[in-house]
Amino acid sequence: MDPRLKGRSMRRERAAPADDARSDAGSEPLPLHPAARRAARVALAVMLVALALWTARDFLLALIWAAMLAIALWPLYAKLAQRLAGRPSAASALLFTAAVALVIFLPIALATYEIAQQSGVLGAWIAQSQKNGIPVPDWLARLPLAADPAARWWRDNLARPESASAWLESIHAGTIVKAFGGQLLQGGFMLFVSLIALFVMLRQGDVAARELLATADRIFGEPGEALCERTVFATRGIVTTTVVVAVSEGLLIGVGYLLAGVPNPLLFTVLTIAFAMLPFGAWATFIVAAIALAASGGSDVAAVAVFVWGAIVMLSGEQFVWPLLIGDAVRLPFLFAFVGIFGGLATFGLVGLFLGPAIMAAVLTIWREWAMRKHVKR
Repeated sequence: MDPRLKGRSMRRERAAPADDARSDAGSEPLPLHPAARRAARVALAVMLVALALWTARDFLLALIWAAMLAIALWPLYAKLAQRLAGRPSAASALLFTAAVALVIFLPIALATYEIAQQSGVLGAWIAQSQKNGIPVPDWLARLPLAADPAARWWRDNLARPESASAWLESIHAGTIVKAFGGQLLQGGFMLFVSLIALFVMLRQGDVAARELLATADRIFGEPGEALCERTVFATRGIVTTTVVVAVSEGLLIGVGYLLAGVPNPLLFTVLTIAFAMLPFGAWATFIVAAIALAASGGSDVAAVAVFVWGAIVMLSGEQFVWPLLIGDAVRLPFLFAFVGIFGGLATFGLVGLFLGPAIMAAVLTIWREWAMRKHVKR
């Protein structure tokens, strides 16, 4: 055999396995580019987070409330846990959650008891009004403005039995009572969920805080930790300021209850303090107190004075004192605090009172961090 032909044959035999390997490799899918892999992981993570939020959508408000309570009350809880067991534990978390539940449930239980006590009187009044009409009250004729037109409207629309019955049916008193009962039951369940979440957050607070800081540091770098700290600081300042302002408003209005001779002034003061933390909650309380004073045979002037004094205290506190104190506590300019409070209330409801300023504080932190970095680069 020609040596040259023999060499060619041997080279073909050696090349055949390499060709087969290239053929086998070509039949397998090529691995994704690292950038494509990262994009796929991010898309999967976003999809899973969105799915989790959608699944828990009915409980998000309860979880947000629990998170805000855990953040705001953590220093107090840490001191209690240190005295009880030297560190946070299941027993200390359970005890602290029970104390929070007692503080929350006490005014609700008092209000429910008072409503139940007056439900029979209210039912009798509705039946009597449908039968005999609603007589024109004496204080209506003593109004400084529009007394005659108001009294005339009352006689035409409420004083006669048929008109009073039609008016009571038009406002659907029974439907309102049923709706209130349903809302109370739903609110009680959500409060129970919040307390369970609060217990878990207190029990696992240290671990959750470390993981949150690690995640923020990995995603945002050093500004992420500052953002978390700023948000925690803002939440604590908002909750503390809200409680202080509500207690101050309730005590000031309670002095008016005592001087005016409102029945059960201590009870109404406690309810005003509790509901002053809710939008228009204190308004409803001192309006009921004024009505109770007038209905119990007290002076009409004193009842009007209770309403006027409560309105002055609440308008001053809600429109000026509260935003100003929150701005100082969270280190927000007054305009940012004002827009955060009332914009959050309009956008997110009750939880927006706390969430709005916290969002504003986070935005301001990012802005200042960005401006500082730009200044350093220059």
